[in-house]
Amino acid sequence: MIDLLDYVPVAAAGFAVPQFLPQIRKLRATGDTAGVSSSWAALTSVNNAAWLAYFTLSRYWTALVPSSSATVLAGTLAVMLVRRRRPGPGPSALIGAWAITLAAAGAAAGRAGLGTLLTAAFLLQVTPSIWTAYRTARPTGVSSGTWLLILGELSCWLTFGLHKSDPRLITLGATGVTASLLMLTRIYRTTKNQYPAASAT
Repeated sequence: MIDLLDYVPVAAAGFAVPQFLPQIRKLRATGDTAGVSSSWAALTSVNNAAWLAYFTLSRYWTALVPSSSATVLAGTLAVMLVRRRRPGPGPSALIGAWAITLAAAGAAAGRAGLGTLLTAAFLLQVTPSIWTAYRTARPTGVSSGTWLLILGELSCWLTFGLHKSDPRLITLGATGVTASLLMLTRIYRTTKNQYPAASAT
């Protein structure tokens, strides 16, 4: 008997494959990086590469497509951001150290070791984005389209994790939904506050 919930990753792929395209298009069109974190983009690429390995080891074959897409597109966004605004040596070193840590955990302990680190990976991944957006007076460079797609994808992973009783995916989904809502709230409030200023001029 076919369980439709086994195909929730297909829905996640529908959100994930184009996920970073709105942010990439906005950056190309405007060159505006206000509120957009290059560390977030780089960590997203690194973590999704690790999720790709985790899904392969778990034989969640339908989950490979969104992970592959996020790895490539987030990496592309990170390169675009770094070309416009170079980060200091600190963030680069931390991202490199995190990538090595993930690889070492996977090599030493396989799926279980990698999964343990990935439980906290998304929180580490989105923290720079939320911090940058909330510390920027007008985060005009952030794309709401990208964060709506992230919300859709992570809602799917939360559903799939509950279906599979996978605590790692449940944590990923719950953290992702919370982070997406925080980012969308920030974008909405900033946009809302711009209208009175525009009407007064």
